[in-house]
Amino acid sequence: MTTYRAPTRDLRFVIEELIGLERLAGLADLEAVTPELLEAVLAEAGRLADEVWAPLNVTGDQQGCSLTDGAVALPEGFADAYRAFVEGGWNGINAPPEHGGQGLPAVVASATQEMWHGANMALALAPMLSAGATTLLQRHGDASLRERFLGKLVSGEWTGTMDLSEPQAGSDLGQVACRAVPDGDAYRLHGEKIYITWGEHEAAENIIHLVLARTPDAPAGHRGISLFLVPKYLVEADGSLGARNDVHCTALEDKLGIHGSPTCTIAYGDREGAVGYLVGEAHRGLKYMFTMMNEARHKVGLQGVGVAERAYQQAVAFARERIQGRRPGGEAAVPILHHPDVRRMLMTMRAQTEAMRALALLAAAEMDVAEHSPDETARAAAQRRVDLLTPVVKAVATDQAVETASLGIQVHGGMGYVEELGVPQLLRDVRIAPIYEGTNGIQAQDFTLRKVLKDGGETLEGVLAEADGVVEALRADSALAGLGDGLAEALAALRGSTQRLLRDGADDALVPLTAATPYLAQAGLVLGGWLMGRAALVARQQGDAGSGDTAFYTAKLHTARFYMRHVLPRAHGYTPAIRGGSDELEAIDDEHW
Repeated sequence: MTTYRAPTRDLRFVIEELIGLERLAGLADLEAVTPELLEAVLAEAGRLADEVWAPLNVTGDQQGCSLTDGAVALPEGFADAYRAFVEGGWNGINAPPEHGGQGLPAVVASATQEMWHGANMALALAPMLSAGATTLLQRHGDASLRERFLGKLVSGEWTGTMDLSEPQAGSDLGQVACRAVPDGDAYRLHGEKIYITWGEHEAAENIIHLVLARTPDAPAGHRGISLFLVPKYLVEADGSLGARNDVHCTALEDKLGIHGSPTCTIAYGDREGAVGYLVGEAHRGLKYMFTMMNEARHKVGLQGVGVAERAYQQAVAFARERIQGRRPGGEAAVPILHHPDVRRMLMTMRAQTEAMRALALLAAAEMDVAEHSPDETARAAAQRRVDLLTPVVKAVATDQAVETASLGIQVHGGMGYVEELGVPQLLRDVRIAPIYEGTNGIQAQDFTLRKVLKDGGETLEGVLAEADGVVEALRADSALAGLGDGLAEALAALRGSTQRLLRDGADDALVPLTAATPYLAQAGLVLGGWLMGRAALVARQQGDAGSGDTAFYTAKLHTARFYMRHVLPRAHGYTPAIRGGSDELEAIDDEHW
C-alpha cells in the first residue's frame, strides 16, 4: 500500500504556467500572491495532507462511523486531524480577512482542496460543506446572522451542512415538505432531512445546518421554499453556546464508500420545534442555496481529481514493483510497468487527471476574476465562464475519476480486487461523486440548456476561440503540429454539435435532453484538449530554454501528447449520439422495457 504524496509541483505548474499568476495582477486584495507564497502555501498544505490526513484514509474506511443515543462517533484520529486542519487556518484560506479568513485566491484554495480530497475524501467532506455554508451566509445572510455565525464557520470551529433532500424529495426540491412556523424573531422547524453529510459529529463544538423548508403561507413548488439557519446548539447574543436545539441525528446511512464521513438522517422538531433563522427573504431559499450548491459542485469535481491522483500514484507504484511477464525478445521477467497495455492504462489515468486538474483550477481562477476584478465587464464575463465550466468540472472530472479508480484496480490485477492493498476503497469512495450535488445527468442538462443553448453558444464560443489560438501555436511548432491538427478537428466536432443542438433543439425540446450527457462529455474532452495543448507548449518552451527541471517538463510533454492522441479522439465517438435526435428513445413504449 502506497502513501499519498500531495502533487504540489503539478499544482504549481497549472497555476503559475498554464493559468498564470498574472491573472491575479490588478485584482483587489490579491496582488500579494507571488510564486514564493504559492509554493509555501502548497508545501505546508501538502505536509498536513501527507502526514496527518492520508494515513487515516484506510482507518476511516475500515472503522466507519457509529451512532449511539444520537451521538456520532468518528473513526479513530479523525477529530484530531480535523482540529489540526482548523489550527492551521486552512478552513478560511480564501475567506475575507474581515471575517477571519486569509483572503487568498480561490484558485489557491482549490489547489489545497484537491490535496485534502486526495489524502482523505471522507474527512475532506466536512470542510467542503463548511466552505459552501460560509459563502452562502456571507452573500445572503443579514448582519445579525453574519455577526453571530460567520466567524466560527470561517475558522472551522463550527462546521456547516446543506440540508436539502427528504425521503419523498430527492433532486426534485419542489417537493420539500419540512415546515417552518414563525415564532417571534425566529422560526420553529419540523420535518426530516436525509443524506446530510457530516450532519452530526463531535469534531467541532457546533454544527450549523442550512435547511430548506416552507413557511405556512408558502406557495407550492420551488417558489415556496425558504432557507433557514438552524444551529445544533443555540448561540447567545455574546456568542457563547446555549441549550441544545431540537435537532437530532436519527440514523446513519450504510454506504458503498466514504465510510469515515457520517451521512445522517436529521430530525427537526421532534419536541418543541427546532429554532431556525430565516436567511435572506422568504420564498427565495432555493436561489440562495444555489450559491452553496455551485460551490459544492466545483469542489466535487476537485474530489474527483484528488482521488484520481491517488489512484494513479498507487497504480504506478505497484507497476514499478510487480514483476511479471517478459517483454518481446526478453528472457527475464520485468516489472509490469514495462508492458505496453499497463503503460496505456497508467497514461490514461495520468492524462485525464491532469486535464481535469487544469480545467478545475482554471474555473477557480475565473471565480477570482468574477469576485475581485475592478472592471464590471470583466467580472460579468468571468462569472459567465464560471457558470459554463462548473457543470463540466463536476461531471467530467467525476466520471473520469470513476474510470481512473477502476483502471487502478485493473493495473493491480487480482491484488486490486481484494481489500488488502486499499485499492477498491478509492473506487467505492469516488463512486458517489457523479451522484451527489446534482447527478451528472442534471449537470449535463444544466450545461446544455442553460449554459450553452440559452445564450446561443456565445460563452462557449469565447472559450473555443482561445483554443483556436492554441491550435495555431501548436501548428507553428514542427514537433507539435500533429497535436494542433487533432485539436482543430475536435474543436470542429464540438462546434458542429453545438450548432446542431441550437438548430434541432429549437424545434424539439427532447433533442437537447437526449443529447445532453454525450454533449457534455464531448465538451469536457475538448476543453481538456485545449489545456493539454497549452501544457505541451509550455513544456516544449521550458525544454528549449534548458530548464533545470527537465524530467518534469519532459513528463508533461509525454502526457500532453498521449492525451491528444489517445484520449481526445474519444470526443468524435460522441458525435452520432449528439446528432441522433430523440426518436430512438421516444419510440420505446412502456411494455418494451
